[in-house]
Amino acid sequence: MKTTYKYMDFKRKLAAAWARNNSLLCVGLDPNIDKLPEHVRESKTPFFDFSKAIIDATADAVCAFKPNSAFYEARGADGITELNQTCDYIKTQHPDIPVILDFKRGDIDTTNSHYTTFAFDYLGVDAVTVQPYEGRKAFQPFLDRKDKGIIVLCRMSNKGSDEFQDMLVDGRKLYVHVAEHVRDEWNANGNCLLVVGATAPQELAEVRRLVGDDMPFLVPGFGAQGGDIEATVQAGITSDGNGLIINSSRSIIYASGGEDFAEAAQQAALQARDEINRYRKEQ
Repeated sequence: MKTTYKYMDFKRKLAAAWARNNSLLCVGLDPNIDKLPEHVRESKTPFFDFSKAIIDATADAVCAFKPNSAFYEARGADGITELNQTCDYIKTQHPDIPVILDFKRGDIDTTNSHYTTFAFDYLGVDAVTVQPYEGRKAFQPFLDRKDKGIIVLCRMSNKGSDEFQDMLVDGRKLYVHVAEHVRDEWNANGNCLLVVGATAPQELAEVRRLVGDDMPFLVPGFGAQGGDIEATVQAGITSDGNGLIINSSRSIIYASGGEDFAEAAQQAALQARDEINRYRKEQ
C-alpha cells in the first residue's frame, strides 16, 4: 500500500522518494504534438494521455516528475487543462512522487504572488523553477511557501548559458554570486534548491562546495543534451548518497515513437536510474 505524503513538505517528500525508489532520476514531461505517437495525437487530450502513460510506466524508477509548462501552454486553454489533469493524476495515482513544475517564472512581488497561486494552489505542485533576476524581495511570495520547493536557476546546461552566467562581478562569476545569495539570503525557510546543469560538471562541483550538502540540485542536461552522468554524480552527490534530481526528458519519453512508447520509456528510465546508481555506489 502506498503512503500518501499529501501534507509532507517538498524536501521530506523528495528524500522519501530517493529512498523508496532508490533513484535520483527525474523524468521531464515535455509533450510535443509533432513527436507523439500517431495514435495518441488523435486523442482529444493527447498531452494528458501521453503523459499519463509515461507516468505509469516510469513511476517506480523516479524520484520526481517535472512537467514543463511551456509545452502545455502552447496548446492554449486545452493545454492548461491537460497540465492540470497531469498534475492531478500524479497526486492521486502516484502521491509519493513529487511534482516539479518547470516554468522558470520571475517578476515583481505582486505578479509572483499570482504565479504561486497558479502553481501551488491551482495545479498543486510540490516545487517550481524560478529565475532570480528580480532579487529576493520580488521572490518573497515564493519563498514564503515553506512547504514548497523553490528551485533557483544558477548554472544552466544549454549552449550559450555562459553569456551572462559566466560574467565576472567583483572578480567572480555571476552564477557563484547567485549560489551564495540563495544560500545566505533566500534560504531562511530551508526550501531552496538550485538548478545546475550536467553539461558543466566542474561548475557543479564548485557550487556543491559553496552551498554544502543541505541544498539539493535539479540537474538538467542528462540524456539528449549529452551530459556526462559519471562526472555529474561525482561532482554533485552529497555525503549521504543523495542531493541530486537528475532530469532526463526526450531520451526517455521519446524512446519510441510507436505504440510501445510507454514500455520503451520504462526501459529507458530503468536503464538511466541504474546507470546513475552505478556511479552513485562508487562514491
